[in-house]
Amino acid sequence: MPHAQSPDQVARRQARGDAIRTFLDEFAPGENQDLLAEMMVTICRLAQDNASRGDVKVLNQAVKELRYAYKVFAPYEHIQKCTIFGSARTREDHPQYLQCVKFAQLIQQQGWMVITGAGDGIMRAGHHGATREASFGVAISLPFEQSTNAIIEGDPKCVNFKYFFTRKLMFLKEAEAIILFPGGFGTQDEGFESLTLIQTGKSVPVPVILVDEPGGTYWQHWRTYVQSELLRTGMIGQDDMSLFSITDDAQEAVDEIMHFYRRYHSSRFVNEEFVIRMKSSLPAEMLDKLNDDYESLLNGGDIRQVDSALPEEAGEFADLPRLVFSYDKKSAGRLRQMINDINDYGA
Repeated sequence: MPHAQSPDQVARRQARGDAIRTFLDEFAPGENQDLLAEMMVTICRLAQDNASRGDVKVLNQAVKELRYAYKVFAPYEHIQKCTIFGSARTREDHPQYLQCVKFAQLIQQQGWMVITGAGDGIMRAGHHGATREASFGVAISLPFEQSTNAIIEGDPKCVNFKYFFTRKLMFLKEAEAIILFPGGFGTQDEGFESLTLIQTGKSVPVPVILVDEPGGTYWQHWRTYVQSELLRTGMIGQDDMSLFSITDDAQEAVDEIMHFYRRYHSSRFVNEEFVIRMKSSLPAEMLDKLNDDYESLLNGGDIRQVDSALPEEAGEFADLPRLVFSYDKKSAGRLRQMINDINDYGA
């Protein structure tokens, strides 16, 4: 039970709320005032908690980094983007570098933009293939390996970060596909975190494609480890293997991304229901098949199709048809398989 507040505490809280609203009305008007007010209350509580100067500096820097990054990405929010991860040590004459250049060229020709780090190796290859105009650089301050490559250096779409966690947020928040080329600890971390976020429902479904050089074995050996040590021991389920794919063909990687968005457009939770927006509707027989095949996804009820946005979506992509259902939030592999079936229908 929360402790009852004294009249003096209630009065101080009321005065604080009034002062914050007055300040926001003057300096930050707009539809997000409620959230900004909550942030300012949190700031006041940090002071009441006697938070250390070091802790406050971390929070301050993180908010500043994210605020600036949001500003940089905002003009391009309607352009689809893929994030590329991989080693900073890959030489420019290495087959993995050349494969990344080819992939970035092909995805840019589809109207997409590329997000990658701002260093050398695979990061430079992504910028090389996509061109400076269609690239974002998401740099990190390190004592080694991370000087900004000449392609993206000085571009207004290059953002510098002090913290890995803020940088990772931008990599994943802005991406509608995630591509991994061979790399070291950082690449492994980024790949596993991407899969974890999708598996746990903290990120919407996106293609995660592990791309090797032609004839390469890096990701095949990785899959062997995942199968023998994670899947075999029950640490992941068989359906989780559907959350990623492996190829050594750059065109095949691009084709998979394009196919993922053939009919699927986007998805989100609306209250307790999961909504899949589609570029075109499904016939009744396909809807029946989805209900039969994917009943295990549901927390009761059926998968139903509607012609336009739900009222709670505030008109977002209003004209797109939707699939709406009560999703159990724990079957990401099966959800990905259902999206594959939606895209496969009529292909």
